[in-house]
Amino acid sequence: MDVGAVLIKLRTNRQAEVEAWQQEIQQRKVEAIQTLQAEGVTVESWFQLELNGEHYLLAYMRAKDLAYAQQVARNSCFDIDQVHQQFKQHWEQVIPAQLLVDLENNEQC
Repeated sequence: MDVGAVLIKLRTNRQAEVEAWQQEIQQRKVEAIQTLQAEGVTVESWFQLELNGEHYLLAYMRAKDLAYAQQVARNSCFDIDQVHQQFKQHWEQVIPAQLLVDLENNEQC
């Protein structure tokens, strides 16, 4: 299983676009999950944060093969992926994160 994360710096004053994107994904959650299945992704999480007055997103993904998932996403025919591609125009910079520790508990408590 591959794990990856990126920090995305947003362009200035994009809160309305972030909220619109979030609502669109939530409203079309079934379709978004279908894209994850096509990509072999088991977990995709998004977080929003502010550092020194700058706004960022933090994206986390767990997949069978991250490179394959990214390739499928680039060539996707799902309408919801087009929404995500349009949202990327509000990104200023994508900063890859380096995985240091990945712990997974497969046992039930």
